[in-house]
Amino acid sequence: MAQYESSTFNIPFAQEKVYAKLEDLNNLEALKSRLPEDKVKEFAFDRDSVTADVPPVGKVTLRVVEREAPKCVKFAADNSPLPFNMWIQVIPNGEEASKMRVVVKAEVNFMLKGMIEKPLKNALEKIGEVLSKIPY
Repeated sequence: MAQYESSTFNIPFAQEKVYAKLEDLNNLEALKSRLPEDKVKEFAFDRDSVTADVPPVGKVTLRVVEREAPKCVKFAADNSPLPFNMWIQVIPNGEEASKMRVVVKAEVNFMLKGMIEKPLKNALEKIGEVLSKIPY
């Protein structure tokens, strides 16, 4: 398994508020307008899953497999050509602020590792950036 991590993003909201928003995926409605239409299509979600059509990968579903209040939401990929798990970590940064990081562990064979490392890291950065800018 290979592990990939985003940068750490500062969020001007308390850890509990950030977690409360992220643990219910229905709250992703606030993200729809921030997603680049050429990179993400057919964005749909419910409390426990989010599905997006991401060219050239195709339709991928992330399903919540664990909620660890107030610090982590863990996901497993369904319908993905590459099996992976993702989690969003939120840690306190004082009483009214927090930090967030997005992590992916993927089963990547040696041949694919070099090809997907940079695009995957860029995707994690974009996810972290978008999540850090929504109002909590």
